[in-house]
Amino acid sequence: MTDHNEAQFTSAGTDINEVKRKNVEAGLSYNEVKKLLAQNGGVGTKVYSDTDTEEVKQQIRGKKQ
Repeated sequence: MTDHNEAQFTSAGTDINEVKRKNVEAGLSYNEVKKLLAQNGGVGTKVYSDTDTEEVKQQIRGKKQ
């Protein structure tokens, strides 16, 4: 078993722990961005949206009457 403080390298010599540390500092992940866009009206992000489409349809129908 490897010690978590011990440096781990890929076969190409990349320090895995350094990459993980930089990823944490880099900001939002791809999926976090997609979720944020979905919540704010992004295009093509329906799978990430928590919008109740039936509720929206009812609101639209109510405004047309």
